[in-house]
Amino acid sequence: MKLASQNIDNLGLVAGMCDEIGISEIVDEACGMQAKNKNLTFGQCVKCMILNGLGFVSRTLYLYSEYFEDKPIDHLLGACIKPDQIDDNVLGRTLDKLFSIDVTELYTKIALRAMQKLGIEVKSLHLDSTSFHVDGDYHSLLEQDEARIQIIQGYSRDHRPDLNQAVLQMITSNQGNIPLFMQAASGNSSDKTAFTEIISKHIKSFQEAIGNRYLVGDSALYTPASIQALDVAKALFVTRVPSKICMTQELIEKSDIKEMVDLGNGYKGKEYETNYKDVTQRWMVIFSEAAYQRECKTLLKKYKKESEKEAKEFEKLSKEIFSCPNDALKHSEKSISKYKYLEIKDIEIIEVQKHHHAGCPKKGVHPSRIGYRIMGSIACCLKRKADLEREKGYFVIATNDMSTEFSMKDALDTYKSQQSVERGFRFLKSPDFLISSFFLKKPQRIEALLMVMTLCLLVYAAIEYKVREKLRENGEYFLNQKKKPAQNPTSRWIFFCFLGLHLIFVDGKKREVSNLKERHRIILRCLGPPYQKLYYSELW
Repeated sequence: MKLASQNIDNLGLVAGMCDEIGISEIVDEACGMQAKNKNLTFGQCVKCMILNGLGFVSRTLYLYSEYFEDKPIDHLLGACIKPDQIDDNVLGRTLDKLFSIDVTELYTKIALRAMQKLGIEVKSLHLDSTSFHVDGDYHSLLEQDEARIQIIQGYSRDHRPDLNQAVLQMITSNQGNIPLFMQAASGNSSDKTAFTEIISKHIKSFQEAIGNRYLVGDSALYTPASIQALDVAKALFVTRVPSKICMTQELIEKSDIKEMVDLGNGYKGKEYETNYKDVTQRWMVIFSEAAYQRECKTLLKKYKKESEKEAKEFEKLSKEIFSCPNDALKHSEKSISKYKYLEIKDIEIIEVQKHHHAGCPKKGVHPSRIGYRIMGSIACCLKRKADLEREKGYFVIATNDMSTEFSMKDALDTYKSQQSVERGFRFLKSPDFLISSFFLKKPQRIEALLMVMTLCLLVYAAIEYKVREKLRENGEYFLNQKKKPAQNPTSRWIFFCFLGLHLIFVDGKKREVSNLKERHRIILRCLGPPYQKLYYSELW
């Protein structure tokens, strides 16, 4: 008797969700089938990349074969595939094929299928973008003329302005945090311009497809062109108003915290009606106690750093010698007026006597030079500090929903759910997931890989949503990291709990999955038979 084992871990869950959504079928329908001697279809190749991405092992394309050597790939794909057939050539060819079609349209089709399968009702959509830096030389834009995006330097969310980058724009649902839309953009693209284009091209389609009520975004969404485009489309928005708009500061300054309405959880608010840029809307000045404490702490650090800098500048100024008192006074007033963090008190001009030669002067020798210096005492500018603290903790959100049923608290809660898209970006940039920077040479493949990465996030979020819904529906619980029963486990925790599961082969035939415990069975009961058949031998 010959025994062998392969690691299945959490990959059965990933493969099951890919099959439930029908990712491979949709990709094959859009891309067509590869030649028979290519072994894998384009859809199967995409599924392999998702399995690798959610296996939490960072591998570049040429290591895919090695990654699948100890995995039951034929069991997961439902086809007779060998690991050495999944090489960089076939996967690179798949990325090229994906690029040749509209990856944004293909992705949206898959995402809408996922929403339909999961039965998710969407109240709001959340729009945002992030950047991914690339490793390699992309200096010549002439070499990128075939690409829809340009790999180029721009504003870096990774704080690496020295590197070229690509940008990913994404829309997610508030319910389930499902990414519904992705679009690759050039590294120097502007959110303000790009968001307006996305609204013009896609917002109407999403309203018809999923019936969302609101579009939510940060201050980059609030531009005259964007809010006017939303108004024309008769789409409701909730977004933060940029602090650079003069009216924002004016409203914050005249809003007395004592007159604000308590919104709970440390928030207070006051609303105003406006017709900014010919769009009727409500502006809500919000005060956050948590934000106030956080911003004051940051201000204190900055105040200390800048005040020390100004103290050194004054010390340097007080050592300068001027030829006359007026010059000294004029120069001191000009320099001190620029100080923002310190206050100089008791300023006086003193006379300085200096001899031409070094050392102790001889008796009866008068000073050869007379000059003037500035003296004064340094104090913290408490009024300036108080004024800066008074501005902290405030922000303004805007909505064009003028109905009384949509309260200030509703608007705030809707805006705060913007964290859904930000959580997705944190997941994509996690060092445990796929790659935070790219190692591909062709910009075309980078655009296609961005789509595959977003598909990984889609599968990850879909598993999390389905498990949580079924746990509540079934009245079951899953132990969290603190060994306490919970009904809201993350996919990351679920995947971690599934590590160490092995598919056992006896004489080359599948027999069972080892180490299955009750906690695994709870998750598999939530997900259903398509997932169970990948782990239970009686269903094979």
